Amino acid sequence: MKLLAFDTSTDTLSIAAQAGEAVWQHSGPGGAQASATLIPAIRGLLAQAGLSFDTLDAIVFGRGPGSFTGLRTACAVAQGLAFGARGGAGVPVLPVDTLLAVAEEARQQHGCTRVVATLDARMGEVYVAHCEWIPGPGGLAGHWSADEDFGLCAPEAVQVPAGWTLAGNARAAYAGRLAP
Repeated sequence: MKLLAFDTSTDTLSIAAQAGEAVWQHSGPGGAQASATLIPAIRGLLAQAGLSFDTLDAIVFGRGPGSFTGLRTACAVAQGLAFGARGGAGVPVLPVDTLLAVAEEARQQHGCTRVVATLDARMGEVYVAHCEWIPGPGGLAGHWSADEDFGLCAPEAVQVPAGWTLAGNARAAYAGRLAP
């Protein structure tokens, strides 16, 4: 499968391209800069991967929660690129929850299966979701089970049950105010 994925909802612009098992990644400053650098960075990454918009099977974007401007940027760029691909025939657009992406990163990097995913919501608040990895039967792919809706709260209100891992950029933003 050939995928392009990106997220502009946080302070870090994240872009990845995948062709089969091979993965190419790019990260850079997010926030207000992301709208100016996203498309050139996507073009550069696709060139590195030897891919084009016409060869993609789908475009994946981070749907948040996160920065309002960042979310609008990601959604608009994903839709525009997808619509224009394959001579206007288009490719599917797949939204991915940014908090689930935080949980998946913790699983991939550290083997965590119970993750309290957090993102800095600014103005002294945190987006939070409790995410649990459910393995697939017989070695099949698993999936994440998460709170029905993400929460928005003060950092001190984030609950980290015993045996769960705290992950996400709110850890650094509110280091002294979040549970360890």
